[in-house]
Amino acid sequence: MQAADPQLQALERSTSHKRTFYRWLLFLILGVFGIYYLTPMYVMIITSLKSMEEIRQGNLMTLPKEIIFDAWKIAWSGRGYDAGDVFLRPFFWNSTKMVIPAVFLSTFLGALNGYALTKWRFKGDNMVFLLFLFGCFIPYQAILLPMARTLGMLGISNSITGLVVVHTVYGLSFTTLFFRNYYVSISDEIIKSARIDGAGFFKIFFKVLLPISSPIIVVTVIWQFTNIWNDFLFGSSFSFGEAAPIQVALNNMVLTSTSVKQYNVDMAAAFIAGFPTLIVYILAGKYFIRGLTAGSVKG
Repeated sequence: MQAADPQLQALERSTSHKRTFYRWLLFLILGVFGIYYLTPMYVMIITSLKSMEEIRQGNLMTLPKEIIFDAWKIAWSGRGYDAGDVFLRPFFWNSTKMVIPAVFLSTFLGALNGYALTKWRFKGDNMVFLLFLFGCFIPYQAILLPMARTLGMLGISNSITGLVVVHTVYGLSFTTLFFRNYYVSISDEIIKSARIDGAGFFKIFFKVLLPISSPIIVVTVIWQFTNIWNDFLFGSSFSFGEAAPIQVALNNMVLTSTSVKQYNVDMAAAFIAGFPTLIVYILAGKYFIRGLTAGSVKG
């Protein structure tokens, strides 16, 4: 036994060294990929902080000799920019006024649909769910014409309200799928107990299910917020001028420059347009992963 102890210790040290080596190798690989994906954002930020003279004379990867925020002011307020009235401030608030109600409505209705399809079964509920599932695979382009005609008949075309309706309707299939798959993992006995105690449809929904739905609510909010904020096709198809969202304004700002191209302003504008989604993923990214796996145990 004593002769075997040094061999066992040597084996444990070898195993520990191998684990340490593979751990550092994994960190190195992840670091390389992280640098690869963060490089464009690094270039955007440092370019937005340079003057045009320094951009023309220097390298894209070099840090600015002097940090200048003029490009950010121009991108936000349009002061001194030769693209005319195209600047991001009013369109940023357009997107904000569009995203908040669209995310709320699509999330709430998706939760209600998922609840009805799992805990209040009815004849044909599987067919209804298949129709919602089919809606997840309908491409954006397929609904442009019918949606445009619908908005026109409702009198809400080229408006924030119209864009809210479009994103709510299109996102309803995804939110219903998320909540339905999550609610399947919740025991039916909880619902039966609440019904025995006299709770009705909406009371069970608001008092029982919603309080335990925070993981999937986070997933749905992040998913919808990202898709709606970054959308360009619906924004460019159903709105123009002062009612356009920020992604359409960003495109117009880049394309309508008439003389010397101001790359620092374009980079600042692009970062401003993508900043909200970046913050959302930084603050709630871990909850997004937890929520995706929360309903994967059962069914």
